[in-house]
Amino acid sequence: MKQLRRTMLYVPGNNAGMVRDAGIYRSDCIMFDLEDSVSVSEKDSARFLVFQALTSLSYPGKELVVRINDPRGRIGRDDIEAVVCCGKAVIRLPKAESARDVLDCEELIAAAEKKYRRPVGSTPMMAAVESAAGVLNAKEIAFSSKRLTGIALGAEDYVTDLRTTRSPEGIELLFARSMVLLAARSAGIDAIDTVYSEVNNEEGLRKETALIRQLGFDGKSVINPRQIKIVHEIFTPSEREIKNALAVIGAIKEAGARGSAVIALNGKMIDKPVVTRAERLLDLARAAGIQLELYGGEETA
Repeated sequence: MKQLRRTMLYVPGNNAGMVRDAGIYRSDCIMFDLEDSVSVSEKDSARFLVFQALTSLSYPGKELVVRINDPRGRIGRDDIEAVVCCGKAVIRLPKAESARDVLDCEELIAAAEKKYRRPVGSTPMMAAVESAAGVLNAKEIAFSSKRLTGIALGAEDYVTDLRTTRSPEGIELLFARSMVLLAARSAGIDAIDTVYSEVNNEEGLRKETALIRQLGFDGKSVINPRQIKIVHEIFTPSEREIKNALAVIGAIKEAGARGSAVIALNGKMIDKPVVTRAERLLDLARAAGIQLELYGGEETA
């Protein structure tokens, strides 16, 4: 099953308790943050803490990501070396504004891979788009490197760059979300939405998550473990969606058994996009712990 990224939990790299306990929460991904959530005076100690966690602790079933500092500086370069040395995490580049930013970071990663005898190309990357320039260059960023598994929107810096603020409706983010999403889809990588910063506003989180799911995002960054369940609920397919997806897969198998190239369901032709959506929905259902056989489907490993 494809790696799901419904939720990416931010964990400040200087918070020993959160770093230790991050694995107990049910997020799909854990992102250890060495950048904005860590003061300059704590950068080195945070890096050491995250390094120790990656090399000595277990986070079963989680995709591990480390948001590094600006790789043009010494701190960011040291972050890259620590992550590559571990060989267990994705490097997330903050504030990417061009393909050149990604490529410059990739060069540093490749050098570290050679230094620590890791296969060159074995360290995945993500890039965060957090400015007007980054949004306008989202496509070139998404296509810049084969290491990229996804791009993410960082809203707080972006709206500041626009000289505005975030509204409950999020109208000021619609263009940026669309650009990031289209760039990711055209490059065949994932699109991760920005955080929802009002931790106690569950209804607001539900509305925003429903919006970004409808737009087509793969998931959302979260800053509090309480947000994980809500986001997962929104991304969990409904009973109707599951039954329809299973019917699509069943129609494919039936047509295959007949040796027919024509696939139809309830009088409607089934083409590749319909199949792709069905498979994606069933992956989401499995990730939510839904037993497909209860809906008449065949569970697969």
